[in-house]
Amino acid sequence: MTHNERNGPAVIGGGPAGLAAAEVLARAGHAVTLYERMPSVGRKFLIAGRGGLNLTHSEPLPAFLARYHPRGGVLADAIGAFPPDALRGWCDELGEPTFVGSSGRVFPESFKASPLLRAWLRRLDGLGVRIRTRHRFTGWSARGGAMFEAPEGRIETAHGPVLLALGGASWPRLGSDGAWVPLLAREGVAVAPLEAANVGFTLAWSPVFAERFAGTPLKRIALAIDGTAVRGEAVISADGIEGGAVYALSRHIRAATERGGAVLHLDLRPDLSEAALARALSRPKPGLSLANRLRKDAALPPVGIGLLREAAHPLPVAAEALAALIKAVPLRPEAPRSIERAISTAGGVAFAELDGRFMLRRRPGTFVAGEMLDWEAPTGGYLLQGAFASGRAAAAGMLDWMASSAPAS
Repeated sequence: MTHNERNGPAVIGGGPAGLAAAEVLARAGHAVTLYERMPSVGRKFLIAGRGGLNLTHSEPLPAFLARYHPRGGVLADAIGAFPPDALRGWCDELGEPTFVGSSGRVFPESFKASPLLRAWLRRLDGLGVRIRTRHRFTGWSARGGAMFEAPEGRIETAHGPVLLALGGASWPRLGSDGAWVPLLAREGVAVAPLEAANVGFTLAWSPVFAERFAGTPLKRIALAIDGTAVRGEAVISADGIEGGAVYALSRHIRAATERGGAVLHLDLRPDLSEAALARALSRPKPGLSLANRLRKDAALPPVGIGLLREAAHPLPVAAEALAALIKAVPLRPEAPRSIERAISTAGGVAFAELDGRFMLRRRPGTFVAGEMLDWEAPTGGYLLQGAFASGRAAAAGMLDWMASSAPAS
C-alpha cells in the first residue's frame, strides 16, 4: 500500500529533534508529515522532565560548546545558530518562560515538560503538521519511498526529502531502540556502535558497604580519571556509582574500562588542599578513635569514611597518608551499566557521512538529526540543546536542498 502524504517533506521521529525540524519546515510553508513509532510523541522528553525539565545551560557559549564531543563541526555550528538564549526565547514565545537555577541550569518556570510539550503541539497543529503515530520506520523501498509498519499494515510513503530523528538506544521502552542501525548500514552508511553514555558504572563494593550505603548521596566531591576532573555530586548504588559527576566523565570512564584496569579517583574534600587536610588531621585528641578523627577533623560523613575503608585495609594512621587518601580515593569501575539504563547514548551516524546541511552523502534528500548522530554531552541541558539545535539545522538544510533542487521556472 502506498500513501502519498501531500508530497511534502517527512520527519521520522517525534522527539525534540524531530518536532523542532517539523516546526521549521512548517513555518517555511511546507506540508509536513511527522511519523512516530509510539502511540504519542515526546515520551522521552516527558520522562526527562519528570524531576524538573533541564532545557539548557546559561554558561557562556564557548564553555558550553566545550562540553560536546567531538568538538566543533556541524553540531557546533547548529548550536551557534540556535544557542541557549534562542531556546529560552522560543520557550517564551510558547508561553512557558524559563529561569536560571543556582547551578546555572535553565528550567521552565513550571519546572515541568508537559505544559511546554502541550503548547508546542498546539503550535505544530496550527501550522498544519500532520502527526502519524504507531508508524515504525522499516527502511526504503526499491522505489525510494520510506517504508513503515503501521496499524493498517506495511505501507510505503511518497514524500519529498525525509529527515530521520530516530534517537539512540537508551530507554527503549519509550521508543529509542536503535533499530535503525542495520537499516542505515544496509545503505552503506557508517554508524559507530551505540554505547551507554551518561550512565552509572558497576563496582565491587563489599556486602557491608553496599547494604549500609546504597542510595547515599556524595555531595560536594570531585572525580578525576586520566587527567580530566569534574566537581559535582554522585550517588552510591548497591552495585556501583552514578550521578552527575559520574555522567560528566562517562566517556572517559567507559574508555578506561574498555582498556582494563580503570581507576577513578574520588576527592572527598575538594575545597581543602592536601596540606590543609594533613594539618587538620595532625592534632588528634587523646582517646579519639580514627573514625571520630575523620568525622571531626576532616569533616567526613559516614559514607566518606566507608569509602576510605573500602579503599585501604587497614586505614593509614599518619596524617599525611590519610590526607592523601581522602584527596584521591581509588575506585575501580568495572563496566558501564546497560544501555537500557543509560540517560543517552554515544555512537551513531558518523559526521563524515553528512554534508554541511546534515544530509547523508549516500542518500541525497535524506537528513539526520538528534541523538542518532555520533556525539555525546553530559547532562545539564546539553543533550536537549543539541537535539533542538540539530533538528532545526537539519530542517534548514532540507529547505536549502529543496530550493536548490527545484526546477527552474
